[in-house]
Amino acid sequence: MARMHTRRRGSSDSDKPVADEPPEWSDVDADAVEERVVELAEQGHSPSEIGLKLRDEGVQGTPVPDVTLATDKKITEILEEHDAEPDLPEDLRNLMERAVRLREHMNENPNDHQNKRALQNTESKIRRLVDYYRGDELDVEFTYSYDTAKELL
Repeated sequence: MARMHTRRRGSSDSDKPVADEPPEWSDVDADAVEERVVELAEQGHSPSEIGLKLRDEGVQGTPVPDVTLATDKKITEILEEHDAEPDLPEDLRNLMERAVRLREHMNENPNDHQNKRALQNTESKIRRLVDYYRGDELDVEFTYSYDTAKELL
């Protein structure tokens, strides 16, 4: 874990078990999984929500614990192939949603210094991420501001 805006250490992550093929109880056809992924994306679900839905509900009643093992592609790759990828990368979108919420909170509570700092940190992360995506996932001219975020969301 990166220690970006805090003095604390990151928590250690648990690792997924190493596997190179889906478990035998989940023998779903790769094409069926891809179709379901695109279908869920068109309903407006983000890639991580799609993964959770496939894990919990599955395809035709059979759970899909890991899309990558079932199809040899990540969910985002499947969406790109079918031209169903979201306009904003998911991590950037989540940060922008948080920044908009914090900004609205700050307008109502101008003396909330803790959240003022949280907003600064969040916007700093957004600018960093925008630099990373600019020219590839984002327009070369893209710059972050509260108004653009509000517009995009």
